[in-house]
Amino acid sequence: MAEFSNYLENKILDHVLNNTSYTSPTTTFVGLYTVAPSDAGGGTEVSGGSYARQTLSVSTASDGVVTSDSDVTFPQATANWGTVVAIGIHDALTSGNLLMYTDLTTSKTIETGDILKISTGSLTVTLD
Repeated sequence: MAEFSNYLENKILDHVLNNTSYTSPTTTFVGLYTVAPSDAGGGTEVSGGSYARQTLSVSTASDGVVTSDSDVTFPQATANWGTVVAIGIHDALTSGNLLMYTDLTTSKTIETGDILKISTGSLTVTLD
């Protein structure tokens, strides 16, 4: 992941430097975007055609890095989802807050019948 959202940046800073309580989400979810979000959020998340955010499981942090420790597999598209250009990590299955996001190295067009899978170890989040 390349970027943290403004929401998460503020929560981390207040938690660490202002002793403000922040409860991390018990589950995080990966979402797909056809228009990339920014630090402020936004973007255009895929919708319809059986699309749903998928649960993310990561390793314990080491040297400022966590890595996905299982596949993230989206359901088979029942309609064209468009060209996915970015992914985001969210604190809820629907709505909620964008925590972090990144552009894909290579965009991926998802058409009816396609299944998008992010293989174990292919998604990393670095805090440096």
